[in-house]
Amino acid sequence: MTAELNFPDLSARQQKILAQARAEGKVLVDQLANVFDKTPQSIRRDLSELCQLRLLQRIHGGAIAMDTSGALGYEARKLLETENKKAIGQCAAKLIPNGASLFINIGTTTEQVTEHLLGHKGLLAITNNLNVVNILRKSEQIKIITAGGTVRREDGGIVGNSTSDFINQYKVDFAVIGASALEEDGTILDYDTREVKVAQAIIRNARTVMLVADKMKFKKSAPVRIANIAQVDYFITDTMPSEPFLNVCQANSVIVKTGSDMGEPNTMKDQNEH
Repeated sequence: MTAELNFPDLSARQQKILAQARAEGKVLVDQLANVFDKTPQSIRRDLSELCQLRLLQRIHGGAIAMDTSGALGYEARKLLETENKKAIGQCAAKLIPNGASLFINIGTTTEQVTEHLLGHKGLLAITNNLNVVNILRKSEQIKIITAGGTVRREDGGIVGNSTSDFINQYKVDFAVIGASALEEDGTILDYDTREVKVAQAIIRNARTVMLVADKMKFKKSAPVRIANIAQVDYFITDTMPSEPFLNVCQANSVIVKTGSDMGEPNTMKDQNEH
């Protein structure tokens, strides 16, 4: 069992549950009941209290970990919407030609795009995501440049003013960016101001910007504004978003694609014409 964390208001068992959730991304009621030799009802009460403190978030049969900002932890995010993120990644990667230069920023969905770029040739990838570096290292056909800055231990992201300054040295063909939350008026949000500054620099210095995000981002809230969807060229998701959001995309000539759509890009205008 993972070592306890220092949360004095929690019982020893709850601290162990929280530590395990943060280490593994999620915990399951039945497994915890066996480990602690307690009834499932007792474990559910523990999970409920941890969720009330915004340390965990309930899922069917258990809970997943939140980080200190109230966001889902990295390992937990990797476990959510996995197949949808893979489809988004495949769809986005098909839009990037061989020989292109691109930025790839922090996020489990941008990492899925990266996985689907491994068959490309002649790419130049600039990233502030150590997980992206480790994925692209598998290919001898892709040149990798890593931004400098402060490494966030929880997800391998590189952030800070020096990271933004580094990004500002380049002008690339594509940017692949993620988000923590989306609103129907087109606002793109995140939790960390340091990460937001880097994302804004990436947007400024790319000729074509792709936002990749699953439908769950419309159900979340985050406090820091990255940009508006009007600053994006492609929005690639798993399920067609609401009409108000699509209207904003249409008004700003943003091409909306879903992971299941592997044909030509379609916009709200395209849908109306067919």
